[in-house]
Amino acid sequence: MLVILTDEQILSPQQVCQSCLLADRSGQPRWRQGKLGCGHLVRKLTENQPEQYECEMGFRVAYVE
Repeated sequence: MLVILTDEQILSPQQVCQSCLLADRSGQPRWRQGKLGCGHLVRKLTENQPEQYECEMGFRVAYVE
């Protein structure tokens, strides 16, 4: 499941990506083959941390199971 991380909240992509010009036709982040197509990978601070990406709009996106 993809989530948007802020300093104080965890949000669903539906709350953020609907208005993004880089989102797909359904208003979701461009997630393809396990990678965020509209952002870049951010280095992990710890091994147990899920992979995080920074989208072009500046939000942190994480894939959590």
